[in-house]
Amino acid sequence: MSAILIEICCGSLDDALAAQAGGADRIELNSSLLQGGLTPSLGTLIEAKRRLTIPIMTMIRPRGGGFCYTDAEFAVMERDAELANAHGTDGLVFGVLHADGTINLPRTRRLIAYAGERPVVFHRAFDVTPDPLVAMEQLIDLGVTRILTSGQEETVYNGATLIRQLIERAAGRIEILPGGGIDRFNLPDVLARTGTAQIHLALLKAYSDPSALGKPHVFFGGALRPSEEVYEIIDATAVAAIKSDTNV
Repeated sequence: MSAILIEICCGSLDDALAAQAGGADRIELNSSLLQGGLTPSLGTLIEAKRRLTIPIMTMIRPRGGGFCYTDAEFAVMERDAELANAHGTDGLVFGVLHADGTINLPRTRRLIAYAGERPVVFHRAFDVTPDPLVAMEQLIDLGVTRILTSGQEETVYNGATLIRQLIERAAGRIEILPGGGIDRFNLPDVLARTGTAQIHLALLKAYSDPSALGKPHVFFGGALRPSEEVYEIIDATAVAAIKSDTNV
């Protein structure tokens, strides 16, 4: 098996450093992975560019909860794209839809313009489009570099049939990047069933910060109420294991 390109989904600078240490080929830089990934802070991007040597794809997503944005939200996306490019991102990641789930072509075209010659990725908003083959052709026509997709299923494992169909139909005109629920255990099957040459995944390890334990009744989050002492960072050892598995 030839080497598979590994992109790690990162929610912080520590994630990005761990991903690189583990041998990742590229990262997608976000904040708030619990919400599927939002725009990272400018400080995070600046420090990541200063410390990393691998390419950094920067998420442009102002909120969770869908992909049909208000005029104000889209204005923020444009400014974030402009600033990310000004501070050296290696590419942009975004997805903009209409309320019916179809791709918002004018807004997608506007965001692509900010990338210049840099790669552009249409993220998993693709997975809720009503007709993925039509959506793919639209993105090809717009000049999108890559589509991040779970094959319109909860996980890549479940969506492998569509992913293979997209790769075959694309015939090199656009890259298809499988992402969603990939781990070391299902990876061989995912690779065999999709025929992909690249994967996108997050391999997180839990850490503890005891600074909030003195007042356990105080809570800072929303309805999910996760433990205030636990946070997660990419597991460099797990990345290295995946890297080893895909280079045999």
